[in-house]
Amino acid sequence: MIGAPNGKVRRVQTGPALSHEHAHGRSLSVIEREAHGCQRCDLYRNATQLVFGEGPPDARLVLVGEQPGDKEDVAGRPFVGPAGTVLTECLGEAGIERADCYLTNAVKHFKYEQRGKRRLHSRPNAGEIQRCAWWLGAELEHIHPHVVVALGATAARTLLGPGVKVRTDRGKAIDLGLGFWILVTIHPSYLLRIRGRESAERERSDFISDLKVALELQRA
Repeated sequence: MIGAPNGKVRRVQTGPALSHEHAHGRSLSVIEREAHGCQRCDLYRNATQLVFGEGPPDARLVLVGEQPGDKEDVAGRPFVGPAGTVLTECLGEAGIERADCYLTNAVKHFKYEQRGKRRLHSRPNAGEIQRCAWWLGAELEHIHPHVVVALGATAARTLLGPGVKVRTDRGKAIDLGLGFWILVTIHPSYLLRIRGRESAERERSDFISDLKVALELQRA
């Protein structure tokens, strides 16, 4: 592998998605069909449907988020809501075509709290993340990416264990000897929550810079 542009993170451990405990099948489409019947945790009870990953099965770049949102739960596709729009824009500004990427989530069902007619995002717990890593691990095994970008804390911990921190490990190329780089950054939904214009522009610029690092690694 090439030298990491910002140095390696050596203290992280392998998270549940990168262990050997994951689904197996002769193809990604077979695994997806099996995943749609998943009842490994209780999230399937309230979600509209499981949202599997989407993109080229031989993508060099994989982007992993936390879980589907309300829009994704209805559409059955990852990153089609407001955060997905931001992600698509930032990928383009970084010189990356979304269509060339494989987009998925650490957790495949939408976890939420009902508030009147609204369904508000609720963060998945450790058990739900552990059980759903069964599918993410299988996706990565079949795709054989060059770079995996962890978008936010849940994705980072699913890939790298509890020792990784977005604030301190962000933008660093991590090599666990698995044949691909891992890069940690923020989730694009964070950009939607920033109120101050200057802060929002700065964070967006930093996010695009992280994506450019991923592109550099992908091209190596």
